[in-house]
Amino acid sequence: MPATPLPPSGDVPKAKTCDASGMAEIHRMYKAGFGEAPRLVRGVAQGDTAHAEVVAGQLDLLSAALHAHHEGEDERLWAPLAERAPACAVHVERMKQHHAELLVHLNAMDAALPAWRRSAGTMDAAPLLAALDGVNGALAVHLPDEETNIVPVMETVITQPEVEWFSEHGRKATPKGQTWNSLGLILESQPDGGDQWMRKNLPGPVRLLWRWVGKPKYAKHRAALEGR
Repeated sequence: MPATPLPPSGDVPKAKTCDASGMAEIHRMYKAGFGEAPRLVRGVAQGDTAHAEVVAGQLDLLSAALHAHHEGEDERLWAPLAERAPACAVHVERMKQHHAELLVHLNAMDAALPAWRRSAGTMDAAPLLAALDGVNGALAVHLPDEETNIVPVMETVITQPEVEWFSEHGRKATPKGQTWNSLGLILESQPDGGDQWMRKNLPGPVRLLWRWVGKPKYAKHRAALEGR
């Protein structure tokens, strides 16, 4: 369903109550990560299960992140938005529909991944690639709609502690051993390579740890993803 302009409403206060710019920042990770996924899958040679394992791990990371992101919105965002900004209710309902559609494709990806992971076979790749096409098509509709019609309302009715809950919820969903890969994917998907995101979200010691430990580990992971 195409996006429509947010209806005017006297119920929506103009004062900014939170910074929801993190929504677009995390969306960039989904667009970049899922966007390159079909190419990465096709780049695995027939029977190269070691390479398939690395790419499958990346897809596990993306799947866990997107599942958690949408579960958090379903649990903690839609009801407060509809209650505090009644004019946004029509957009909230559309977001719920988008989530339901995306879940079908994401579940299909999750279901197709184990067989391809084991075999790295062309036949097993076909359903995985079809599911990824579905995820990417649904994201292309959902993400810009949410950024246009939901985020501005969030910033007038959702509190900063509520926004911070979403960030923490997402961090807790990161699969074990994937913290540096998750951070690297977020950073490289930002327009400036992540410098501004790091200054905004990470304390100085963690930024240093990223540069000395995380960044080299992520570079090695990227090389493995590309089969180098």
